[in-house]
Amino acid sequence: MNQKEIRELIEFLIDKDIAEFELERGDVKLRVRRGGAVAPVMTIAAPAAVAPASAPVAHTAAPVSTAASAPSAPASAAAPAAEEDETAGAHVIKSPIVGTFYESPSPGAPPFVKPGDPVSVGQVLCIVEAMKLMNEIESDFSGTIVKRFVENGQPVEYGQALFAVKP
Repeated sequence: MNQKEIRELIEFLIDKDIAEFELERGDVKLRVRRGGAVAPVMTIAAPAAVAPASAPVAHTAAPVSTAASAPSAPASAAAPAAEEDETAGAHVIKSPIVGTFYESPSPGAPPFVKPGDPVSVGQVLCIVEAMKLMNEIESDFSGTIVKRFVENGQPVEYGQALFAVKP
């Protein structure tokens, strides 16, 4: 099963509002479990209450700190407006899977792409590691990288913005 098939399967599960799915094909086993996209707070709170984990806690802390920092300082309110201008009209490349974001093929190697670099369809932009598998994330749009939304080594969610690309 390749990355494109997995992406199509996940999109199908979202369209049909299926919360849990398991597939075994030969020696490949795929299990998808998701919460509702409408109420992400409930999705994050349930796993944290059952078994504390570092990833959900970090995920819940990020929105709180962003919301708290925006109204507290007028200068920080201007920064998001500048970011919106920078990425306005840009195509956003999102993570097709949950995993850990890596900007380069190995530690110490230069990043695949950085802001300002031109990219073409099919060009590798980054790696998302999931269950010890390194998944190369390719561009589905030609243009110039304007912004990278995640840091190297940061956990990413399905559908989370990775890059903004302008034509």
